[in-house]
Amino acid sequence: MGALSEPGAGRRIRVLLADDEAMIRAGVGAILAAGGDFEIVAEAADGREAVRLAQAHRPDVALLDIRMPRLDGLAAAEEITATVPGTAAAMLTTFSEDAYVARALGGGATGFLLKSGDPHELMAGVRAVADGAAFLSPKVARHVIDGLGGRRLTREAAARQRVAALTPREREVLGLVGAGLSNPEIADRLHLVEGTVKAYVSAVLERLEVKNRVQAAIVAYEAGLLT
Repeated sequence: MGALSEPGAGRRIRVLLADDEAMIRAGVGAILAAGGDFEIVAEAADGREAVRLAQAHRPDVALLDIRMPRLDGLAAAEEITATVPGTAAAMLTTFSEDAYVARALGGGATGFLLKSGDPHELMAGVRAVADGAAFLSPKVARHVIDGLGGRRLTREAAARQRVAALTPREREVLGLVGAGLSNPEIADRLHLVEGTVKAYVSAVLERLEVKNRVQAAIVAYEAGLLT
């Protein structure tokens, strides 16, 4: 297989891959191997094993299938993000129903990728999540946005009210989080040091009363910061 992406210039991204189908694990592993900057540190065939291996290996990213035996990927993501703070969780699935997306994001996952997506999208998503950014597959993002339906105006008004309580700089940071930028990218864009950006992001999450960057990104979208 030819290289699908240039190897990253920085550290290698350590990944735990969990899926109950060995062929899926092999395929995803091959795609990430072609990226040049990923290392599969452990593989799990069920959610309970994924939690155990995440606690043992402390990878940068736990890439989890949703439907797995013993413990599903959504519950595994919740447990991993609660017990292994340095590990980000991303869901890899064929399903994009609202209930799955909402539970995954509410449980601390910061990525939601489709198995049917482009290999470049998979690599970009894992890199983004590893860098502390949020990543939704474009198909999933459209599904979530379209699913707002008649609730759109109400949610937009509520989001604008929440964002109005932020300082101008915090709103600027929120907009860049919503655009999917990582802390280093935001720091470069705003000419700030990364530690200052991290403090701004933490303050924004606290003031918006959201758990993670994906939830903050949804608020940014609904408030019109990305238009």
